[in-house]
This record gives sequence, C-alpha cells and structure tokens, in this order.
Amino acid sequence: MCAVLFWAGYPVYVRPQLDSPRRADAILVLGGEGVQRYGFGLRLAREGYADHVLFSNPYGEDTDIDEVREPCHTPQRGFTLECFAPDPSTTVGEGRVLRQLAAERGWHTVIVITMRPHLSRARYILERCFAGDLVMVPSEEDLAPWYWAWSYVYQTAGYARAFIDQGC
Repeated sequence: MCAVLFWAGYPVYVRPQLDSPRRADAILVLGGEGVQRYGFGLRLAREGYADHVLFSNPYGEDTDIDEVREPCHTPQRGFTLECFAPDPSTTVGEGRVLRQLAAERGWHTVIVITMRPHLSRARYILERCFAGDLVMVPSEEDLAPWYWAWSYVYQTAGYARAFIDQGC
C-alpha cells in the first residue's frame, strides 16, 4: 500500500510540472514552511524578472523569522516589495490577494515560488483565483526524507480540501 501511495504521489509532489523563470509582472512568494523561498524571490527580482514582489506572511506582522521580517521592513532597490498576511492563512487566501492585486494593477503573468511538494496544489488553487499566466517555480530548499513523507500526507489532505471547496 505504501509503495502505491508513493508512486501515485511521485509525479504530483516530487516531479511536478515546473516552469523556468521568465519576465513577469510580479513574483508571489507563498508562505509556509521553508524560509529560503523568500530570499529566492528577492534574488529573482534583483535579476530583473519582475518589478513587484509579494511576500505572503502567514506568521503575522510580529514574526520572528528574519528572512520574512527583515526584507519587509527594509526598502528595496529596483523593485517594490509588499508583505501581506493572507486571510484565510492558506493558499486560497494568498490566491484572493493575488486576484485582487492583479485586477487593480493589470498583471497578466506572475511567478509563484513555493516548495516543490506544494507546487501542483498551489497551481490547482491559484488557477481558480487568477486568470493570467502562472509561472510555477520551486524554491531551492533541500527537504529531509521525513519532510517528503509528511508532505505526501499534508498535500494530499490539502488537495481533498481544495477539491471540496471549489471557490477562491
């Protein structure tokens, strides 16, 4: 049974559809486990991939996570960085913020950064919220074997919830 679950989840969690970074209107760094993604989003902006970066900060304004707090309170050069706390504190909440900002600002292409096991589910949810082009890019985190196992369970439960709640 475990082998069946492993192989069923392999193309979704371990080998999801990846996109190469390309010029976009904005970069959205999704919140959650693994803080290396925030630095990666900043690096892509510094390399000229987008003029706007959005940090989802589900930890709240008083977070003690330096990789989130420091950039959000430091002026950036060459691009605009905006930090927000999604409501609800989920990928759906992040999708709602993306939908609103994209509509207000005329964004058509957005790079989305999250951990590899979350990419497929994030794409599934964000496509319901944003009519434009999503460029799904994995963060550069090295995940421990136990975290991969946990991700299978967590992401599968998240898919079930997203399937039941079809809204954005």
